[in-house]
Amino acid sequence: MRNRLLATILCCIVAATLLAGCSPKPPETPPTPSPTPTPTLAPTPAPTSAPDAPPPDEPEYPKQILGKITLATTTSTDDSGLLDFILPVFTNLTGWEVDVIAVGLGAALQMGRDGEADVLLVHSRPDEDKFVEDGYADERYDVMYNDYVVLGPKGGSIAYSDDIGKAFKAIAGSGLSFVSRGDDSDVHMKEMSIWGAVDVSPDSNSKYTSAGQGMEATLGIAKETDAYTLSDRSTWLNYADKGNLEIICEGHPDLLNPYGVIPVSASVNAQINTEGAEAFVEWITGQTGQILIALFGLEEFGKSLFTPNA
Repeated sequence: MRNRLLATILCCIVAATLLAGCSPKPPETPPTPSPTPTPTLAPTPAPTSAPDAPPPDEPEYPKQILGKITLATTTSTDDSGLLDFILPVFTNLTGWEVDVIAVGLGAALQMGRDGEADVLLVHSRPDEDKFVEDGYADERYDVMYNDYVVLGPKGGSIAYSDDIGKAFKAIAGSGLSFVSRGDDSDVHMKEMSIWGAVDVSPDSNSKYTSAGQGMEATLGIAKETDAYTLSDRSTWLNYADKGNLEIICEGHPDLLNPYGVIPVSASVNAQINTEGAEAFVEWITGQTGQILIALFGLEEFGKSLFTPNA
């Protein structure tokens, strides 16, 4: 079963590589990303199927498991299903097993500061940059991005648009129900940054609720109460019972959701598995990891849930 899975994925990788070769070659040295990047939200084209071809020879598997690394990430990353898709391939090809700890953004960063994680996969660029500046890591690397979406009841008073400021002002000004994660997560921090940008205090709305829970639980509350909320797109697409909720705002540059991978510095403590962490960073930002990210979601949703940008 494992061999068949790897052979199928490698077929897709070969196909994607051939298709990618038809595109113009990107600059060898990409520009240094800004702390507040605003690239287009249009997804990078990805192959929808592999060409008819004989399966490749069985890949070389590691002779033994080399050890384990602890990956601290956010709940929304884990809920998307991406890690279940890519990590078995990483382990089979490198010999490093991965212990995933999915928590809120603040908790994931704190695990790195405390030396309780070897590598972080998170998505809040200002906090990631500060983590590096404070000396807990030597560098932060681009991995991928998707975006956030504003959700609300079908037929509600907020018209569909790509103007996030207008949408949030209308929700607050009309006193409409809004459910916040309120859990120090990346989604919560993004929400608070939007309120700040439009100079609105969400607590001034008596129908503003702080759930203090994860994304799926927050979506459930919004669905049951016909409320508005902010979600990352991948969790929204994977959320099965959407009920009366629909996207009412998307596509604004401020809704961009970039992900970074950060190997924790060995200076934090002697237990940091720097070898395994560096292997993970090299793999997920390399060709195989990036192509797998581009393939994730194609079969179920007809489009990639994340755009690789290492």
